[in-house]
Amino acid sequence: MAILIDENTKVLVQGITGREGRTRTKLMKEYGTKVVAGVTPGKGGAEIEGVPVFDTVYEAVEKVGQIDASAIFVPAPLVKAAAMEAIDAGIKLLLLVPDRVPIHDVLEIADFAEKKGAKFIGPNTLGVLSPGRAVLGMIGGRAETAKQWFRQGDIGVSSRSGGITSAISYYISRAGFGLSTIVHVGGDAVVGLPHPDIMLLFEQDEQTKMVVMFGEIGTTQEERVADLIEQGKFTKPLIAFIGGKAAKEGTRFSHAGAIVEGGRGSYHSKVSRLKEVGAYVVDSLMEIPEKVAEVRKKHGLD
Repeated sequence: MAILIDENTKVLVQGITGREGRTRTKLMKEYGTKVVAGVTPGKGGAEIEGVPVFDTVYEAVEKVGQIDASAIFVPAPLVKAAAMEAIDAGIKLLLLVPDRVPIHDVLEIADFAEKKGAKFIGPNTLGVLSPGRAVLGMIGGRAETAKQWFRQGDIGVSSRSGGITSAISYYISRAGFGLSTIVHVGGDAVVGLPHPDIMLLFEQDEQTKMVVMFGEIGTTQEERVADLIEQGKFTKPLIAFIGGKAAKEGTRFSHAGAIVEGGRGSYHSKVSRLKEVGAYVVDSLMEIPEKVAEVRKKHGLD
């Protein structure tokens, strides 16, 4: 099944005529994603990679019919307007790619999305990839690379770092295992679907048998995943790797969402909490494939 996207997901690209929009539309189409329309105000009537371009999301929906997801490749100050338009037009899943989107804008998007029954990934995200099915965003960089690097299988990946999202998925695949869906939740402090939300989606997915999570210092996402395990709401084997071991309190670590302010959110609080509820915590990226093999054997997943 995979989560969030599959081969039937109909995708819109907002900002399709820009450099990123064009490049990522090519990636998505060549991978097999159903990109059905693009939007750039004032560029209606154009065509990018065989995809018709419209002036508004409303026009796109009217002309091509139902659209399931929108990948937003517009400058950060314009993300809120683009997201609001997509949600208002009835699109239920958004990918907010840009970084530096104002937190207040993200909160407004979140409020509007909740009211309209929509959800979003990001901001500051590479996107989502369900191997062999579809990619939303830019994981893999090129379709050929994405097809070669990421094998289809039953391991879900959820990560707060774009680079590590790809690295974890690559090393798991290289070790001979396969992936159900790869999700980069985004590197900002406020994101639409943080780790706990992704775990709940993986819990309901029949294809996913276990999950690998990359977490970081800052926010309480990883502790909240531990809470889900403790409450019996997430029951599948979880391998976790937490970045930021050497960071001191008050230190900003890589992403806007990774800043330690004491108590929950620190490296030690995340690791101890996850271990407490039975998650398998590793100390380095390179330990993950070996731990995957060990956990699969222990739980009879081979």
